[in-house]
Formats: sequence, structure tokens, C-alpha cells
Amino acid sequence: MNAATPDDDPSPATPDRGPKRRPHPLRWLSARLPEARADRALVVATLTAVMVVGGSTLAIVRHSPNVARAAEDAPTLVNSTTTTGAAPTSTTVATRPAPRTVPIEPPENPQAAVPVVQIGEIRIPKIGLVHPIFEGVTLTVIDHGPSHWPGSAVPGQLGNAVFAGHRVTHTHPFLRINELVPGDEIIFKMANGTFTYKVTGHEIVTPKDVHIVDPTPDATLTLFACHPPHFATQRYVVRAVFVSSTPA
Repeated sequence: MNAATPDDDPSPATPDRGPKRRPHPLRWLSARLPEARADRALVVATLTAVMVVGGSTLAIVRHSPNVARAAEDAPTLVNSTTTTGAAPTSTTVATRPAPRTVPIEPPENPQAAVPVVQIGEIRIPKIGLVHPIFEGVTLTVIDHGPSHWPGSAVPGQLGNAVFAGHRVTHTHPFLRINELVPGDEIIFKMANGTFTYKVTGHEIVTPKDVHIVDPTPDATLTLFACHPPHFATQRYVVRAVFVSSTPA
């Protein structure tokens, strides 16, 4: 009997298929497109349009993070002559004037871009607040922290020192000002000394109640923010009076 050769082996050879490869995404999609050229072109055009529109929508959302927030936390005051859409023709930085005896008007453009200048620090022990304060009450300044109303008294000076701050956005410094009650301290550390006020009360007003920033003959303090939280329909106002100072 002759020895068997490889060609005589009755068992079929098993082909070596090697490791499985994942199908390429484009090949997978191409295999599922219609056979007709016109139909394939229509499907590809539709998918492209969906991707472009979806990508554009995502880009708009990503680049507009404060659109929703602006409607819920914009602690500004308005009057019948205030405009909100016009761009300012020039930008000036207010100085610290002597006490005023006439009402102080809101800024013509609450969105005006002005330099952000820190003027001191506010501390409210009752609510655990320690925060830099800035000069100016346009939203571009308030976004950085409690901000001083130009033309109002500065802390420690005769008159009404007015500060606006955010309630729920950015660093939300005035989130808990509704917890302040008569007797609670509000302290300002300025370049020329430390000035302490004590809360006397609060009130809730509308954005048109500009009288809250009117000058006073004595050294007083007004803090205000949007109310209720997450809405800009009203303003929560805290009133305080000067009680003591310590030189720098």
C-alpha cells in the first residue's frame, strides 16, 4: 500500500481566516444605501443637511451660556428714559464724588462695557460673605461681584452708599441677603479704613423704583438684588445705617 500524500487526505482543509475586522463605518453605510444612484444621492444630501443643522445648533448653545441667565438675574434699575439696546458712544470711569442731594439716574446702557476696578471688600458675617467690590453698576461689572452705584456715597461717607449684586448667577454674592435681619453687620474694608453698618430692614420693589438709590442726609447703606431667586421681576432691598469705623 502506498503512503498517503497530502492530496489523498480525505479531511477537508480549514482555511485560516485570521482575526475578525470591524467593518469600516463608511463601508457599512455604503452597503445600506439604495442601489439607484439618484436615491443614494438623495439620502446622502439629507444626512449632510441634518449634520450641518445639528452642528450649528450645538455651536449656538455652546457660545451663548448667559442667554438664559440674563433673564433670571439682572439686578439693574430702569426709568422711562433708560435704553437697553444702543451701544455707548464713549466709556468713562466714575470717580468718588462728594455726597449728592439730587436723585441718581440709572446707566443709559446696562450692558455697557466699562473697566472693572476693585475698590474694596464687603463682609457679611451672618451669611458668610467675603467678596471684592467694584465700581459701576453695568452688568459687565456686576458679573464680577457686588458693585457700587457711581454717584452714591462710598462706605463711611455721609449719604446713601448703594451696591447691586447677583442673586443666583456668577459668584451669586447676594443669594442669601433675604436672611439679613435688623442688627446684622455689613462691613466694608476700603483703602482708607474699615466701615461697619447695621441692618435696619428690607423692602421689595420693582425695577422702576429708582428712589431706593436716592441720597440720604445720614450715612446709610442700600444693597439690592433680583427677587425672587431665578427671576428678575422684582428687587430685594436691604437697608442699613453706619455705626462705626476703624482707620486703615
